[in-house]
Amino acid sequence: MFDKILIANRGEIACRVAATARRMGVKTVAVYSDADARAKHVAACDEAVHIGASAPKESYLRWQAIIDAAKATGAQAIHPGYGFLSENAHFAQACADAGIVFIGPLPSSIQAMGLKAESKRLMAQAGVPLVPGYQGEDQDPQLLQREADKIGYPVLIKASAGGGGKGMREVHKSEDFAEALASCKREAANSFANDAVLIEKLVQRPRHIEIQIFGDTHGNCVYLFERDCSVQRRHQKVLEESPAPGLSPEQRRQMGEAAVAAARAVNYVGAGTVEFIVEQPGGYAHPEQMQFFFMEMNTRLQVEHPVTEAISGQDLVQWQLRVAAGEPLPCRQEDLRNTGHAIEARICAENPDNQFLPATGQLAIYRKPGHGSFVRCPVRFDDGVREGDAISPFYDSMIAKLIVHGGTREEALARLDAALAATHVVGLATNVQFLRRVVASRSFARAELDTALIERERAVLFGQEPVGLPLAAAAAVAHVLLAERALETADPFSRRDGWHSHGDVQRRFALEFGGAPASASLHYAHCGALELTVGEGADAVAGALAFERAGDGAIDLRFGERRESVTVYAQGGRLAVHAPRGATRIEVIDLLAQAGSAQEEGGRLTAPMPGKVVSFAVKAGDKVGKGQALAVMEAMKMEHTIAAPRDGVVAELLYAPGDQVAEGEELLKLK
Repeated sequence: MFDKILIANRGEIACRVAATARRMGVKTVAVYSDADARAKHVAACDEAVHIGASAPKESYLRWQAIIDAAKATGAQAIHPGYGFLSENAHFAQACADAGIVFIGPLPSSIQAMGLKAESKRLMAQAGVPLVPGYQGEDQDPQLLQREADKIGYPVLIKASAGGGGKGMREVHKSEDFAEALASCKREAANSFANDAVLIEKLVQRPRHIEIQIFGDTHGNCVYLFERDCSVQRRHQKVLEESPAPGLSPEQRRQMGEAAVAAARAVNYVGAGTVEFIVEQPGGYAHPEQMQFFFMEMNTRLQVEHPVTEAISGQDLVQWQLRVAAGEPLPCRQEDLRNTGHAIEARICAENPDNQFLPATGQLAIYRKPGHGSFVRCPVRFDDGVREGDAISPFYDSMIAKLIVHGGTREEALARLDAALAATHVVGLATNVQFLRRVVASRSFARAELDTALIERERAVLFGQEPVGLPLAAAAAVAHVLLAERALETADPFSRRDGWHSHGDVQRRFALEFGGAPASASLHYAHCGALELTVGEGADAVAGALAFERAGDGAIDLRFGERRESVTVYAQGGRLAVHAPRGATRIEVIDLLAQAGSAQEEGGRLTAPMPGKVVSFAVKAGDKVGKGQALAVMEAMKMEHTIAAPRDGVVAELLYAPGDQVAEGEELLKLK
């Protein structure tokens, strides 16, 4: 076994690898960029080496600097994690040339599976079923258009060197093909330095099911069951689970054996994932009619590997280290068992209600559910951040992974919802509440799974307000009064408890909720009781208000006939309210401070997130209509189209393609 390894990655996967290495008695070396100088993964390792500036191409993609760091620290092997250099055959070969073990497959295996078109030709020779499509080397746009027309719409354009949902476009009619192809090639070139694409028939009602495989240098290869990754947004996974609901033992065996055949075709060593697209022609009620087709092979450890660890009880990172050190696989196929049901949720810094735009900012509050340490436990929480850390625009938007394990799928679902409810993140937008809605949706609860689930359940997944104004306002008022009581303890002259010698007293709170003004009126009765009225007129909700501090910063709140435990986090007048049914935001407005504020300036269009301007689709003087595409920005490895919020005329472009812009910066002027 190795004495010391270098982890050529960052964030939660670097922390994950370091934890297993520590338990095995293997020392670890971290690498870090300027942005990650104080990151959690740096502290998790025994040593750390600075390798460059914040942008990945100036740090985590500088493979020579990483190899130099391994040599300088005496690391015998390099674990690439996932992303960055993990599937770079040139890097794997450079490690071998430097006498350093690459903890992953052979460069030839990465090369063979790295290009989707070449890998599909290999799979056809190995007898693995394929989706009809074009994987040729000729990339002439007119030829690609003809091939797409020949296959028949809808089709899927995919970056040949792609992964992670990047460089993919669905095309539903011929006249849209050219524009989608150009966008796909541009994103592929930016993400993978290779704009080659392939075209496939778009499978109807598809499920995404993948098989975890593992090979060693002794000719052994096994599959560790399957993961269903059908719940996706923008072709990127949101929830993953195992076992895949509805699969029969025979289907599970067939897919597993096909995955092993795919791995053997390239002499695969280490951890890998063979991904299948599964067609459901008979719908959810007829799983026996499902057909599976090879999609691609990921020649690395996957983000969702903890799901497999939970059901199998195996530490896959430990397997990686042992196989890379030349040991045989610790288990044969007949020794492996899957137990219970596991689900993983990816917690990301993004705004689901705004087309999943990535978010940046500080983790002002970062509270996690109670969780175990590793592999198989009821709740597992893998992350690479701490409270107070900043989520920057340089890297992926994922903050953490929440993994639950239960005896049944129903038990795992209940455990996942409870753990998500206990996950409190304040300071930037996240998808935590969206995940809770997905888990509770009819389709997911009934395991009616396909990659269109989110779109199909759109009505219950987006634009929802689970807490509501009455409870949010009651929590806000209780928070303000508790803060005043704390001040009064130190300063009796600051008392604002409504005490008076006669009559009743009313106190008004100006609020903002859901982007609209709101109000609450607090009535101090002479006996000391509190009555709260939220809203005005026929929509007003009134009731007795009582509250007291509970454990862990929670407030035991009683408003009218309801009693709930809520937790309120304050950032100035903005309050984040977390209740069992969900979380929301409400603002208590300082009327004196508001009185002098200026009106919002019109005629502007600003960047919704920090990133780079890729292109403008308009020029000064152009007339535009509401919803028309104006610009394309790139942030967190994804392209985002900026559309006109209203009709108008472009007065001025304020940036040029390639410029970096901060969130809120004005991109162009409309008049």
